[in-house]
Amino acid sequence: IERLIGFFVNTQVLKAEVDGQGAFIELLRQVKHTALQAQAHQDLPFEQLVQALQPERSLSHSPLFQVMYNHQSEGKRSIDVDLPGLRVEGLAWENQTAQFDLTLETYESRDSLSASVVYASELFDASTIERLAQHWQHLLQAVVADPTQRIAQLPLLAAEHERVILEDWNRTAAAYPAGQCIQQLIEEQAARTPEAVALVFAEQQLSYAELNARANQWAHRLLELGVGPDVLVGVAVERSLEMVIGLLAVLKAGGAYVPLDPEYPQDRLSYMIEDSGLKLLLSQAHLALPIPAHVQALDLGQALSGYSSANPQVTLDPENLAYAIYTSGSTGKPKGVMVRHGALTNFIVSMAAAPGIGAQDRLLSLTTFSFDIFGLELYTPLMVGGRVVLASQDTQRDPELILQQVQAQGITLLQATPSTWRMLLESPNAGALAGRRFLCGGEALADELAVRMTALGAQTWNLYGPTETTIWSALQPLSSEHSHPYLGKAIHNTSLYILGEDLSANPVGVAGELLIGGDGLARGYFERPALTAERFLPNPYGEPGGRFYRTGDLARYRADGVIDYISRIDHQVKFRGFRIELGEIEARLLEQACVVE
Repeated sequence: IERLIGFFVNTQVLKAEVDGQGAFIELLRQVKHTALQAQAHQDLPFEQLVQALQPERSLSHSPLFQVMYNHQSEGKRSIDVDLPGLRVEGLAWENQTAQFDLTLETYESRDSLSASVVYASELFDASTIERLAQHWQHLLQAVVADPTQRIAQLPLLAAEHERVILEDWNRTAAAYPAGQCIQQLIEEQAARTPEAVALVFAEQQLSYAELNARANQWAHRLLELGVGPDVLVGVAVERSLEMVIGLLAVLKAGGAYVPLDPEYPQDRLSYMIEDSGLKLLLSQAHLALPIPAHVQALDLGQALSGYSSANPQVTLDPENLAYAIYTSGSTGKPKGVMVRHGALTNFIVSMAAAPGIGAQDRLLSLTTFSFDIFGLELYTPLMVGGRVVLASQDTQRDPELILQQVQAQGITLLQATPSTWRMLLESPNAGALAGRRFLCGGEALADELAVRMTALGAQTWNLYGPTETTIWSALQPLSSEHSHPYLGKAIHNTSLYILGEDLSANPVGVAGELLIGGDGLARGYFERPALTAERFLPNPYGEPGGRFYRTGDLARYRADGVIDYISRIDHQVKFRGFRIELGEIEARLLEQACVVE
């Protein structure tokens, strides 16, 4: 709103101080006072002003301002002359060039006020100017109705436009088995295709029946140790068949796993174990991990011959936790995000529909299991009868080994961050990727990289979403004709809102913070109620009692409802897909005696 008001009261010559919390009538008085003062200097030549101010000059725009407001009062525009024997009328002509980027001209007559907008067509589309004019007119109507309103409360959107943005573009409802957890859906698939290959690692492989049976044995062992709904169990293993068995076992026992990458620094692992209050850890005997004395560690490498291979009968609610993943924290301490079973099920079912993953797919899993997007690589193929090929830690780091495995295993689908895709496409053997389907997310995808991916792959999807809303929340298919990587539109049962600081809806094209609501929302942050309340807010636009999550991402709507990412509104950065709060690095630096503020 401040920008919209500013474009006709704000220039570098006459400046208005726009305070969103102030009343519009006060702004009007301020502008009037400034304009009257300026009248005393109206004869000052423009060239002399430019010479005195010495602004940075450019041939691409006017030196002092690029937006102008011009008002003409009655008599200056109309022709009203009576000459005997002659018919006189005013001649109007269309401007073929724009003197400034944007000019608003208003014309005052005896009983009306009209306006026209002149704009640089290299910068604006006609549809953008039409929307701007509609917003301005709606704003003026609100001002006339009550000029004492706070500027921040003045609406830009008419009711019908607001309904499109808040409701029509968020009609994403789709049926899914909300009462079932992902491990139950995998059990059903194992019953349908018991002999099909489910999981491959190096020279080893497991059928659906074998994977399900081994995970069941460990689940019964965990049940014996008291694991149940909302009980956190740590999983710290190297990439292996045992890693997948351990994750499924925790879910089957009704617990929630906390992934602990053995390659993390020891002090970070110690903090995560302590902060989450773990009492039980699934690991491997050969790993040297900082395991406290009060934590019971089990070796996933041992055989469990005495335990049942039948599916455990555990009653779970969609609100129970599936996992808790630690992300970077702005205070220097990682924070655990608590993801619900219902959110995970909705996500996996939605991904099976679009971008579409089926029984014919062989997916190469390149992502560490401590990164939440690993959930797509593991659970989606297993739910639909596909095959998961788990890349080893050595393969993950070597583009040539990845490309060899793509060919050897007949991979049809890969998911990776832009950093990894760039590494693969720069390989001389990148042709091995031709005709595969690509999923890309975790950080902003550059246009030039998107063009290279769409030229090589059979289909490319740009994916977006924070951990707090369960892996991915929006997706956009890319093609050779439409390769710009927008964030796209929401996945099933997910709502996307672009809002201003007061949480009012922003119009198309106007940047605002992206907030996410719907079935994918996490429960919150583990043992951090204040942070949860700060980031997960009541959603006034959804179902009663609903919430939405403040992403901290700046975005805007396109006219077709597709969302375009702009930047962060804070200091968070992405590195190889991982969220990094610079505050965490600052906090560690300040712990050093030689570093001061």
